Parts: sequence; C-alpha cells; structure tokens
Amino acid sequence: MSEAAFDDSEINQEDDSQEDVMTPAELIAKLEEAWLNEKFSPELQENKSEVVECVMEQLTHMESNLQRVKKGDTKASIHRMEVDRIRFVLTSYLRSRLQKIEKFFPHVLEREKSRADGEPSLLSPEEFAFAKEYYDNTEAYLKAVALKRMPPNLQSIDMLKAVPEPCLDSFVFLRVKEKQENILIEPETDDQREYVVDLEEGSQHLMRYRTIAPLISNGAVKLI
Repeated sequence: MSEAAFDDSEINQEDDSQEDVMTPAELIAKLEEAWLNEKFSPELQENKSEVVECVMEQLTHMESNLQRVKKGDTKASIHRMEVDRIRFVLTSYLRSRLQKIEKFFPHVLEREKSRADGEPSLLSPEEFAFAKEYYDNTEAYLKAVALKRMPPNLQSIDMLKAVPEPCLDSFVFLRVKEKQENILIEPETDDQREYVVDLEEGSQHLMRYRTIAPLISNGAVKLI
C-alpha cells in the first residue's frame, strides 16, 4: 500500500472512549486482515463496520483528489490502480460476508440473538436487516411452495435443523501475530498433555479452526 495514495497522514477512530490513531497504510492492513479472515474462516466473523466506513471515506477522498490531477500524470495512474485494488478488497470482503449470511442465516441470527451483553456484534445493522429479511422470505417461500401441501403435522420447519451449520472442524492456515502458549489443539482427547503446543510469533500453521477461533477474534493470529 502506497501512503502517497492518501493526502491525510493519520486517521482517528474512537474505541471504548480512547482515541486510536492509524495511518492510511495501517487502515488498509486492517481491512486486508479482516478480508482474509473472513475469506478463509468457515463461519462468519465479527463485523468490522468501523474499518469499512473509514476505508469508504478514504476512497471517496482519493477519487476526489484523482479528478484534480492532470491527465497523463504517471503518479495518477499508480494511484488509480491502488484505488481499484482497495475497492476490490473491500467488495470481496463484503461479498464474502453476505454469502455466509445467506448460507447460514438461521445460525447467524441465533448466534446474534444469544450473544452476551457487551460481546461485539456479529452483524452490522444493515447485515442484520438483510439476514432477517432473508430468513422471513425463505420461510414464506417454503410455506407457499411446499409446506402447505404437506400433512398438517409436517407444515412447520425448524430452520436451525434444516440449514447446515458451519463446519468448525475444518482446517485453516494461519500466521501467529503474538506468541501463544499452551494451546490445546485436541480438546476432546483424554491425555491433553500430548496435544498442547506453543505458537511462536511469525510462525505459520495448519490447524483445526475450532481450536484457534478465539485467537482470531482477539487478533493474536490471522488466517492466510
């Protein structure tokens, strides 16, 4: 990411009443990490709407700057390619989330409904509205097309049972950002001591997603 693509040198974000200052390059790095985590994880990740909003604002600002550059300027061509690259990453990230919502919508809504107070929301307000509408439309379609023709005792459907859950036991590649000690990679075994490992910073691994899902949430590892 070329920082020259941005005129602003810093971006401010409010987080728990404390101000975090990010450079444009750091902002794009956060978007790219969220994109890869979403792309390679079997389940929907926590939404990063703040990052998305900041990136969209920066893209608007960059587009405005490019319109003022003289035609034929080599730097403008480079910056245009960077804008297109960032827009691709952003679009792919949002598309991946919508595809998972469509695929696992009952489980996504149930997880959102059952989350504890203070726990980060899985969905943005727009995604929640989309998921709810998708649920209602699917249920209405099934009732109109199939269920009303079934015997009375079969005219209801449990969406949670009808729609497959994400496979949390699938394997994913990851890179360790912060050293982690005593990670239990096979929690269902009796002799747990044989399945405890340390993850060194910068190391790469192929591991079961269920094992390292909490480490993705807290930013200790990222998927690759």
